[in-house]
Amino acid sequence: MGKLDKIDSTGIAGDAPHIFWHASQVTAQVRTHQTGQQAATVWLTGLSGAGKSTLACALEKKLMAAGHMAYVLDGDNLRHHLNRDLGFSPADRRENIRRSAEVARLMNDAGLIVICAFISPLRSDREIARDIIGSGNFVETYVSTPCAVCEERDPKGLYKKARAGLIPEFTGVSAPYEVPLEPAMALDTGELSLEQACEQLLEHLSYRFL
Repeated sequence: MGKLDKIDSTGIAGDAPHIFWHASQVTAQVRTHQTGQQAATVWLTGLSGAGKSTLACALEKKLMAAGHMAYVLDGDNLRHHLNRDLGFSPADRRENIRRSAEVARLMNDAGLIVICAFISPLRSDREIARDIIGSGNFVETYVSTPCAVCEERDPKGLYKKARAGLIPEFTGVSAPYEVPLEPAMALDTGELSLEQACEQLLEHLSYRFL
């Protein structure tokens, strides 16, 4: 469990003394043996248009084709449902990451490889995700495609709207992006093909988790 779980050794939640953690009778070792993989969360972070969602879905497809259990958590998709009540203020962005990381942790607990595609612009928010998921399972991957390339692509037309003042707090234009200091990997999709980026991620995952 991550540091943020306010649960002591008795299994009691620290700020809710009448709520208890019920431990599973199935261990992580059993799930690893049954799935043939160790659970992991690949956290793809980078600017809008960097290629995070495209890379996430391509990696998921390759993992599944190889017989592994994988699932993509995409930031936009979660905002349609679980996080639909959140905006884009710093506090709401932080809560968006916290909730999403909690989902990834539960899916890791089930033995899955989770591929998260979130801008997650602040280092402190990504550290919250790391703490929740656990550093041993957390693979921070910086999709380092330069802003100029992302803006040239502008697949959703968001940069154009942000430059026109129609989208406030837009990362890379009117809101900051804090580059990861020590990511597990950095992939520039302006230089690498989708296939090359996928292969580099697969090689890293094979070494650590497969």
